[in-house]
Amino acid sequence: MRRCIHFLVSGRVQGVFFRLHTRQQAQRCKLTGWVRNLPDGRVEGVASGEENGLDTFREWLQQGPDLARVTGVEIEELEHGEFDGFIIK
Repeated sequence: MRRCIHFLVSGRVQGVFFRLHTRQQAQRCKLTGWVRNLPDGRVEGVASGEENGLDTFREWLQQGPDLARVTGVEIEELEHGEFDGFIIK
């Protein structure tokens, strides 16, 4: 079953290639969507795909890439959205 989530990640998540690694992880999980930096220092995104891919992606968001220090992840379910690939905004 396809699902869609909106996520906000807090901590040291800008300037550590978080968006690039997020896109790579999303592609590995066969997800579509987008990711971007916010002015307040958080990273925001939307990911859409099969439930098992989203579960793996959610777990990865809790850690992020090696240089990141994730202190919080907020996730909310959205109505299913379809995107063309996974892009960095």
